[in-house]
Amino acid sequence: MNKRKTPQCLEKLTQLTNPIKTIEKSIKVKHRLKRKNNSNIKDNGAMIPSATQSPSSFCYKKWAILAPDFYQIDALDLAPRLLGKFLKKDDVVLQITEVEAYRPNDSACHARFGITSRTAPVFGPGGHTYVYLCYGLHTMLNVVADKEGVGAAVLIRSCAPVSGLEIIQQRRGLKTEKPVLLTGPGKVGQALGISTEWSNQPLFNPGGLELLDGPEPEKILVGPRVGIEYASPEHVTALWRFAIAGTPWISAPKNTLKAP
Repeated sequence: MNKRKTPQCLEKLTQLTNPIKTIEKSIKVKHRLKRKNNSNIKDNGAMIPSATQSPSSFCYKKWAILAPDFYQIDALDLAPRLLGKFLKKDDVVLQITEVEAYRPNDSACHARFGITSRTAPVFGPGGHTYVYLCYGLHTMLNVVADKEGVGAAVLIRSCAPVSGLEIIQQRRGLKTEKPVLLTGPGKVGQALGISTEWSNQPLFNPGGLELLDGPEPEKILVGPRVGIEYASPEHVTALWRFAIAGTPWISAPKNTLKAP
């Protein structure tokens, strides 16, 4: 005696007798899983922007602190090498997405003023910080480059948040996950919670402001530096600004950045 089949039994029977329908259903499930896995990753206040999302970016703990020797090169060589590296201070971790190089004999570099109480750190050995106030308001973080006495540094213009999103938002006074949160050098300094007292600090000592190694970008963009109209023409037009291609975490103006 044949019993009446329930809808569940009918579905199983359809799967057995209609393999094409079964395959189509499997593809749809895989597609939904793929879309879910590609979404932004958030965990305990950490956020990886979709444009920079990769296993190497959110697993920053596997990257070591950069040694002092890493910085002992020309600022123009150091600048693009800093892209993709991680800045870490306490629970906040940022990935560097945009930088500018400032060199000796550069009419836009603070070294042009000579050694003063403010500029002394930029003449220090590579691998230290040079932090100053812009317009008395914005804390600007620079990474000192080259040998001691040279007078060169790399300005950190923009970053992407990797960990400590809620702390970053609180410091910035801005409840958003959009690039406006960290696209601009003053925003980076504010997000890290640093002041000029952090100037002349080593970036290679654990427990302070640390600079960790990171993944090398596949492609970069170059362009002239921002806000240096006072400099000589050859320095105004010099292509000493560098950014990771394809990320929205870049400050304005973006249209001056091109592939090298």
